[in-house]
Amino acid sequence: MENKSGRFPFPFQAYPIQESFMEALYTALDQRKVGIFESPTGTGKSLSLICGALTWLRDYEEQRKQEAARLLEGQKKDSDVVNKKNSNGRPSEPDWVSEFVQKKAERDMVNKLKDDELKRKKREERLEMIRHNAQLRYAMKRKADEDDEAVKLLQLSREGAESETHSPEEEGLIVAEYESDDEATPKSRLCDDDDDDDLEEEHVTKIYYCSRTHSQLAQFVHEVQKSPYGAAVRLVNLGSRQNLCINPEVVRLGNVQMMNERCLEMQKNKHEKRQKESDSESKRSRGMPKATCVFSGFENLMAMKDEVLVKVRDVEQLIQLGRETHTCPYYSTRMSIPAAQVVVLPYQSLLHASTRKASGIKLKDQIVIIDEAHNLMDTISAIHSAEISGGQLCRAHSQLSQYCERYRSRLKAKNLMYIKQILFVLEGLVRTLGGKVGQNPNTQSCQTGSELLTINDFLFKAQVDNINLFKVQKYFEKSMISRKLCGFAEKYEGSGINTHSSSKNKENRRTEGLGRFLQTLQSKPTDVPEQQMAVEDKLIMASPMMLAESFLFALTNANKDGRVVIQRQACVAQSSLKFLLLNAAVHFAQILQECRAVIIAGGTMQPVADFKEQLLFSAGVTEERILEFSCGHVIPPENILPIVLCAGPSGQQLEFTFQTRDSPQMMEETGRVLSNLCNIVPGGVVCFFPSYEYEKRILGHWESTGILQRLQSKKKIFQEPKKASQVEQVLSDYSKCIQRCSNVGGGQTGALLFSVVGGKMSEGINFSDDLGRCIVMVGMPYPNIKSPELQEKMAYLDKHMPHVAGKSPGKALVESLCMKAVNQSIGRAIRHRGDYACIVLCDHRYARTGTLQKLPEWIQSSTRTHATFGPAFASARRFFLEKRQKATL
Repeated sequence: MENKSGRFPFPFQAYPIQESFMEALYTALDQRKVGIFESPTGTGKSLSLICGALTWLRDYEEQRKQEAARLLEGQKKDSDVVNKKNSNGRPSEPDWVSEFVQKKAERDMVNKLKDDELKRKKREERLEMIRHNAQLRYAMKRKADEDDEAVKLLQLSREGAESETHSPEEEGLIVAEYESDDEATPKSRLCDDDDDDDLEEEHVTKIYYCSRTHSQLAQFVHEVQKSPYGAAVRLVNLGSRQNLCINPEVVRLGNVQMMNERCLEMQKNKHEKRQKESDSESKRSRGMPKATCVFSGFENLMAMKDEVLVKVRDVEQLIQLGRETHTCPYYSTRMSIPAAQVVVLPYQSLLHASTRKASGIKLKDQIVIIDEAHNLMDTISAIHSAEISGGQLCRAHSQLSQYCERYRSRLKAKNLMYIKQILFVLEGLVRTLGGKVGQNPNTQSCQTGSELLTINDFLFKAQVDNINLFKVQKYFEKSMISRKLCGFAEKYEGSGINTHSSSKNKENRRTEGLGRFLQTLQSKPTDVPEQQMAVEDKLIMASPMMLAESFLFALTNANKDGRVVIQRQACVAQSSLKFLLLNAAVHFAQILQECRAVIIAGGTMQPVADFKEQLLFSAGVTEERILEFSCGHVIPPENILPIVLCAGPSGQQLEFTFQTRDSPQMMEETGRVLSNLCNIVPGGVVCFFPSYEYEKRILGHWESTGILQRLQSKKKIFQEPKKASQVEQVLSDYSKCIQRCSNVGGGQTGALLFSVVGGKMSEGINFSDDLGRCIVMVGMPYPNIKSPELQEKMAYLDKHMPHVAGKSPGKALVESLCMKAVNQSIGRAIRHRGDYACIVLCDHRYARTGTLQKLPEWIQSSTRTHATFGPAFASARRFFLEKRQKATL
């Protein structure tokens, strides 16, 4: 039943904290704030975001309509008013000028509002017509099918007529004549994009909602469908080609990069066909098929663009609609963005500027909501970092050399100049790894070790500091050389490396390419982990020049904002170059500056102080613009028992530092703690270790000392798998065991699951009710302080960020990373209002005031510190006894 008691429509009676959440959200949007919202999982955060934001949007649109009506009315009255400022009836010149300017501004505002209102009415009428006129919908589909059939017949007839002639060889692989921006004439700048801009309608005020994974986005869309706004809101769900493409020829490629390339090639062929319909150059090349996508017809896309906005659909429903209408969901959803009120999209599409541009996303005066934002800084850094191996650099150089040699006579001078610059840069990058281009990188040995440099020092070391990388980047973008090269490599070389193979016939090239590929596989060391092999295979499939382009683009960051890690392995092929972004704020600043309001939401956003300092203040946001909101949980305080445990049953102090955690005494004391807890906790216990390495070590010790057998007699033991594909099966078995034990009684009283902080079960997995009655955190999961990447990040923060409370920003970063991981892990329990759980933090260092303050408020307020084990055990036993008694009443 819809809640009508408050100002926010809600599908049921909202909790007080949900009302407070929506009020704070409304204020943040209305006052153009940057909001940091913390709401624990299980408190209806998604629904509160939907109802609060869409209520503001509804009120804002209504206010715009009223303002337009008021100005229109005021214009009529002003036309009847006579200027009577001077007694002689003549206004002075300054008054006349100011009145003229004021009138003109009002007229412009009125005209704009009229245009907006007219567009809005047309859009609403069109959508309403599609909603209610099924006959028209079917007629549009039938017409599209007929048009498609006519196009196919026309193509067949032309192919028959052209079968005896040949087009110029490999026309699609040749780079068009390149002109830089300062050299291009106005005419040469005209392209299809300009036409698209003219056709594109103006963007209405909208909400961009983004989250980490497609499953989280799908969950949000389903929440919108169930909300009071589900029937009326215009929502579009953006996804990658891998998620939305329905063309079998593209889908079968599997690899997302190859899918992107094939799709773009098809779109380019479509534009060329339209531009050169009567030109012989548009005939199909025998060597490189120039197929066009039958699902991206303009009329069909325009029809589906409106259909997408008629009702809220998730990705699966969009694909189904695309197949029914024989229309591409990927492009139709992007065409729907201007008229949409809500745009749902993954992190990458919003946080990466070039991806935003390619998707048609415009953030000026719009609303952005970033959900699951606890790792936002790490996500931005990861998106804008880049890595490339020596083998990929050599392949990129080889392919571009062969391309240049083959088409030298057909390339313009400007193209040749830039291609030679790219070859020169790639040669310099390989040189930094201790290798040479033109030779097999698998057979080139180099001295192992790592080196960390600033961007400028790296460019000097590679001897490419005299190359303007900004111009090279612009050439990459304008010429699309990476795409041309990808098609060239697919046609001729595969993963070949020789630079002189273009002089041999095609069959020899194929044979040698296969031989080199097999040789590469055989030369891999046998002890390479399976996961690393999978990553390498995936990277081999990707276009090496694409990776090189990304790495060169990363090098255009400011010198202070990034570092380059040179990692040299046994051979050049396995060595790598990695760019690390140190300042995430530099790429987030544009979003903060352009948007009307930005909402950063998550279940646990602590510690907020570091987040504000490193991401918001560094991007130019003032304290006055930031609005913070943190709410408690919907559960009553008595349903959670957080304990900081400083010592074990035998009195051994619990301190899991690198120096003490491997001692037999510490491992055995941890086993005693866990054994005692398993005696009193019903259902499931989830125990988190700081790393896979320590989990393996402590479980091995427990097995040799008999502790593991004692635990096994109390609860059935499960262990988090290392393969992601096995997680679902382990969780299913764990859940069935707990259900079976609770139904039968006697013997084992549930299950014990060993997991790792930052692993597959520390985030995104729900251990509700009996699945997670107790969460045990063994030690503090500090990151590897000796990591060169972390050391560089700490040094950067110490140099550019202010000290807070006498603590260096670098040291604060390490503590924040640790407590973020802890908060995510212990947040796996307590998933709804009636849930209850005990949380045990096993390490006396958790008792420090600064550490406790980094726990979520709703956990922090109930936390009790126990110096000895006895009182802690008694409070936990009493907690579960009371819950059992309440359940029997």
